[in-house]
Amino acid sequence: MTYRQRLSFLLFIDSFIILTAIFFSRFLVSADIHVITLSMVVSAASLFISHHFFSFFYKLYKKAWEYASIGELFIIFKAITFSVITTAIVQQIVLQHIHVRLLAITWMIHMLLIGGSRLVWRVYRDAFIKNQDQKKRTLIIGAGAAGTMVARQLLHNHETELLPVAFIDDSARKQKLDILGIPVVGTVSEIARLVSKYEIANIVIAIPSLSKRELNRIFQECAKTNAKTKILPMLEDLVTGKVSVNQFRDVQVEDLLGREPIELDITSISEYVTDKTVLVTGAGGSIGSEICRQISNFSPKKLILLGHGENSIYSIEMELKETYRNSDIEFITEIADLQDAKKMMSVMSTYHPDVVYHAAAHKHVPLMERNPEEAVKNNIFGTVNVAKAASWHGVGTFVMISTDKAVNPTSVMGATKRLAEMMIQNMDKNSKTRFVAVRFGNVLGSRGSVIPLFKKQIEKGGPVTVTHPDMVRYFMTIPEASKLVIQAGALAKGGEIFVLDMGDPVKIDDLARNLIKLSGNSIEEIGIEYTGMRPGEKLFEELLKHDEVHEQQIYPKIYIGKTSHLYIEEIEEILSSFSTYDKGKLRLRLLELANRQTRTSNLISVSG
Repeated sequence: MTYRQRLSFLLFIDSFIILTAIFFSRFLVSADIHVITLSMVVSAASLFISHHFFSFFYKLYKKAWEYASIGELFIIFKAITFSVITTAIVQQIVLQHIHVRLLAITWMIHMLLIGGSRLVWRVYRDAFIKNQDQKKRTLIIGAGAAGTMVARQLLHNHETELLPVAFIDDSARKQKLDILGIPVVGTVSEIARLVSKYEIANIVIAIPSLSKRELNRIFQECAKTNAKTKILPMLEDLVTGKVSVNQFRDVQVEDLLGREPIELDITSISEYVTDKTVLVTGAGGSIGSEICRQISNFSPKKLILLGHGENSIYSIEMELKETYRNSDIEFITEIADLQDAKKMMSVMSTYHPDVVYHAAAHKHVPLMERNPEEAVKNNIFGTVNVAKAASWHGVGTFVMISTDKAVNPTSVMGATKRLAEMMIQNMDKNSKTRFVAVRFGNVLGSRGSVIPLFKKQIEKGGPVTVTHPDMVRYFMTIPEASKLVIQAGALAKGGEIFVLDMGDPVKIDDLARNLIKLSGNSIEEIGIEYTGMRPGEKLFEELLKHDEVHEQQIYPKIYIGKTSHLYIEEIEEILSSFSTYDKGKLRLRLLELANRQTRTSNLISVSG
């Protein structure tokens, strides 16, 4: 129906209602409708004209009545009330008398018929147009403002496949209430029972301000059911209009870490990044590319993207240039091998960076077990080459990305990262450059991490392979890891090893099970296969050795380690003659030196 046709239809209906209301009111007042009096003509004409005037004024004829609510009802109330008041004024002027009883009854009948005619379409649509049998019964967790918005959107949206049938909320005040005709039926602890009782197919978590720990608790209850769980977008995305309230997303593993994300000290970071030249090695990798994204938010003068893989460097370059096309940041790419010491010197000489983030490394544990010489060349030689070039050319801060596998290492990868830490700590003693290292655990979604592997296995129908049912790891997101690295640069005094408070370690077996459930499958359908621990792996990872632990946080969620004895002469001996070792002997020598009992020195003084 076109707007003109719709307007004509509503004008006809309203005109009929006005005449009906005035004549029926006359009948109720005097029981005589056969005599057409001046009073009747004046009242009918006045009400007729004033009603249409106020209807146009309040845009009643432009409202989408299939979505009518209290707001539209209030507008009808105002239009009809002002129409009757206008009629009363006309009666006083023309007839010198106001028929109060007539107008009061007319107002009530007018309100009933106009409001009813508008709402009848919504009732018809809800009763006959929507085929609710084909919709998926949905439980909404959170009966607050966000949950109510979700329910209203789902009820009004013809296209959605979700039908809200019940609310869940832990608030005792909301129990047994009805919101938009939907009952609040229980609390989070009752989810499994209520899903079964109400035959729920989908669960929507509608609490945007929910903490990670609370979300994890809710998901664990949802995971006891076969219902698919979705979550409302972030509150800031709703406020800024990036997404609609009914654009739900799947719950991600990142949501279930049980830890709130790290917050940055914007002022301290701006002081050493804004309008400065920043170099990121391994800029095409998962961590390196995210560091580039985060750094770009602080408007550096130049950002040098250095990496060995041309495709990954090209990809992050194009992304940054598109995202920051209206900024003055100069993005520069350098394809280079860290083992090329001359190239590293050339890059530092050309750009004279103020800050270097060293994210390039070989990190795959089983591969490095089979190729220890490559781990030495990239993780130690490469780090030393970049660090020496940075020191020679007066770089202000050098931040090396390390790993929890460097603590009491059982793998070549962990041992080479620990020895690289020692090398830059030693260089810090004799250089104006502040050298620091940042340790964190496994990064969700990074290349070579377990999450992408599990997702591929689930997509193929399983089974998901887990090395050991008791294996646990610390996890963090890529943005968290990158923020830690950037914050560490601002906190750096020189020689420190920074560590993120990563909360409680996560069992890999639990992670696999959660991923299977998040994908909408059951454990029985996909299956889990235990393959045994791989060379170099251990059941538990640590972030600091016992003698390195410094209990006080220097920044929320960031700890600092104590310095240990540095076996520089032995490391240099390995570097100078490593090519003479066979793979087995080289591996043993690396692990021996990286695990040598350390002697703790005095505490490093760092202001928080």
